[in-house]
Amino acid sequence: MTRAALRKWFWVHKWTSLVCTAFLLLICVTGLPLVFSDEINDALDGALPYAAVPAGTPRVDLDHLITASRARYPGETVLFAALLDDEPKVIVTLAPSWAAFVADRHAVHRIQFDAHTGAVLKASDPNQDAGVRVTDVLLSLHRDLFAALPGELFLGLIGLLFVAAIVSGVVVYGPFMRRLDFATVRSERSSRVKWLDLHNLLGIVPLMWMLVVGATGVVNELSTPLFGLWQITDVKAMLAPMAGKPVPQQLSSPQAAIDVARAAAPEMVPTSVVFPGSPFGSPYHYLIWTKGRSALTSRLFSPILVDARDGKLAAVVMMPWYLRVLEVSRPLHFGDYGGWPLKIIWCLLDIVTIAVLGSGLYLWFGRRRLPPEFSEVEADLADSRVSGPLVERAAE
Repeated sequence: MTRAALRKWFWVHKWTSLVCTAFLLLICVTGLPLVFSDEINDALDGALPYAAVPAGTPRVDLDHLITASRARYPGETVLFAALLDDEPKVIVTLAPSWAAFVADRHAVHRIQFDAHTGAVLKASDPNQDAGVRVTDVLLSLHRDLFAALPGELFLGLIGLLFVAAIVSGVVVYGPFMRRLDFATVRSERSSRVKWLDLHNLLGIVPLMWMLVVGATGVVNELSTPLFGLWQITDVKAMLAPMAGKPVPQQLSSPQAAIDVARAAAPEMVPTSVVFPGSPFGSPYHYLIWTKGRSALTSRLFSPILVDARDGKLAAVVMMPWYLRVLEVSRPLHFGDYGGWPLKIIWCLLDIVTIAVLGSGLYLWFGRRRLPPEFSEVEADLADSRVSGPLVERAAE
């Protein structure tokens, strides 16, 4: 590689890193607790414990839970029913209307039922959980800086800069380390040289992890426009034949809809039911989200439409490729698909990334204290053709 090309790569690495570092530090710090979001939510939930039941006890019929929810909050509209497969819990969410929910996502009643006994474990009033769910606040800060779609797109751009910083860092790492053994930390030199070696070492060891998390983070930030594209293309075309037909006032059995979905896709597990009228679903159908049974497919979700008027199967929807990419990117980004061992690994690698970002800031601000005659030389530290003594002198 020529000297001019290497200087350009160094320039790319320096400025992409500087632009994104502060935001990446925020993302990494908020991402640490989000790795353990399930455990944090369970600890702060305050719900009653599950009943002790014999193994193989069947779950309560969903119709019974929906009836109990409507009796508890008469006049409210049932929005969703979440069917947890990893614990015996069903969560039913109600609001005055779908319009009220769209206007304020926290203005809902949320009831947690014991899936085996039908007992109410917890009932939340509107906005009651808004200040308690620490992970919701952290996720919003991590995902969009409390700025909704503009924040998502901005952090997506930051993610792209991070990927560019990683790639350019690899390019300049090779020539810089040509005269040194891998993982060398020159502890006998000045603190600045030691920090430079540590920065390079900490950056190159978790390289693939940082690249995967950075790239999947960019994909995750595109979830809103990608789902919007799906709604105005595939979903709109699918619902077009029913345009103008009256919205059903009397709904068929939601439990029967679940049974229909299980029969239509026996290799899938129903995880939630979106009731008719949702702006994110259909005014005529139960939208039943299902996922795969194996560890490999448990993060791949597919929707099934069941007619809410007669309870018949309407469609098993095939997700487009770009939403499949989005679904695969989520567990890779958060590391929440392999239990505690993988979560701990993700946590440790996140801490290493914070150290890389912090050491990079230290090297940059420390550079300002160098004598003027060495500033250009230090900018060329990665150039192997600069004489060794001069490079070391500049670094010190």
